[in-house]
Amino acid sequence: MSTAAANDLSIASRGERHSLNADALKRSERGEQVRLLALTLPALLLVGIVALAPIGWLSGLSFVGPNGLTLVNYQRLIHPSYELTLITTFQLAFLVTALCLILGYPLAYLASQMSSRGASLVLLCVLFPFWTSLLVRTYAWLVILQRRGLVNTWLRDLGVIDEPLRLVHNFTGTAIGMTHIMLPFMVLPLYAAMKNISPDYMRAASNLGASPIRAFWNVFVPLSRPGIFAGLIIVFVLSLGFYVTPALLGGGRVMMWSMQIERSIAVYSDWGAASALGVVLLVITMGILWLVSRLASIGSFMERA
Repeated sequence: MSTAAANDLSIASRGERHSLNADALKRSERGEQVRLLALTLPALLLVGIVALAPIGWLSGLSFVGPNGLTLVNYQRLIHPSYELTLITTFQLAFLVTALCLILGYPLAYLASQMSSRGASLVLLCVLFPFWTSLLVRTYAWLVILQRRGLVNTWLRDLGVIDEPLRLVHNFTGTAIGMTHIMLPFMVLPLYAAMKNISPDYMRAASNLGASPIRAFWNVFVPLSRPGIFAGLIIVFVLSLGFYVTPALLGGGRVMMWSMQIERSIAVYSDWGAASALGVVLLVITMGILWLVSRLASIGSFMERA
């Protein structure tokens, strides 16, 4: 056998072994994926039973009326009272989210730049309200902001105002109370994202001639964007479904979508109307989150370009 033929047979043999090894690796990878899926199957079933099944059940109830399948539960949402409630809900959610970002970002930045002991103290102060019941915190704000509460008393003693300010049973008091309760949900993801930013980036920007303010806006803020988006989503979604604080601090004058749902069930025993309210809120919320994610991805693409 010639040398060329032997080389060809050797190359063919190596190619065949390589193909067999590749097939074996693919089979092993598929087997590993099947095993991982089997391990996660109980968790997936639990999520399906606890989360997805109730959503499907409520969605079905929204199309059921006294006489069978109907769209009357959605048609009544066109009424101006429901539209006003929906607008109020999203106005309050957007306002609380913005206030939490304005207040939470400097606080998270301060904690991220401090020593471990100082950061622990700041986070302890942030998390301290969680040790108190939500209802107790809401009533505390009711005492602080009422006509003869601490705020109005101090302002009158200082001569700043002559008449008490209306800080409760309105939109202002509700926003203040919700901002205080939602603030930790903004600070924690911001702090986690900022803590992972290496100080070398800021030093490199300074070495390249950037001022501290420019380095902060052009380097630090973009790197903390994951924490910003995480905090915005958490606070916004939780604010949409808030009930206790608007019910107490709003005094019945600030009607949230969640309060409409509670009224439909508790007062009118109309599960169909309540389900329709929940479905509409869920769809609008998912649409807003999808739009935000698209805008964020477009912004990241434009920066890379």
